[in-house]
Amino acid sequence: MLKQIGNVQIQDQHRASCHCGAVVLEIHLPNGIPCPHRCDCSFCKRKGAIVAAVPAADIKVIQGEAALVKYQFGQHVAEHFFCGNCGIYTHHRRSTNPNEFGFNIGCLEGVNPYDLNDVPVADGGPWRSP
Repeated sequence: MLKQIGNVQIQDQHRASCHCGAVVLEIHLPNGIPCPHRCDCSFCKRKGAIVAAVPAADIKVIQGEAALVKYQFGQHVAEHFFCGNCGIYTHHRRSTNPNEFGFNIGCLEGVNPYDLNDVPVADGGPWRSP
């Protein structure tokens, strides 16, 4: 668990937002950020974000739910959310565990994901149509 990235302390209730500020999330991270990683599935390798996952109950949209756009493909289990104004990916329901949400570490207030070293890549497997 990461309790700090660069000079930024990870708060128990850390906010995350898109670029334009229309979408704001509150993420419950009492022990820090769990297992930051990238995914190399056909979709995630194109968006390139560093992500971490929390139980669904630990992420809340506190502003801008109407601004969110959802994208799904394949089995339609994963739900990828983007700000409809600025296009930034904020979070997603995970296909490997639909009871968890992944979130874009680059959206965490104050955090620069380039301060992370040696971010592991998770095998997202090949995309298969249903």
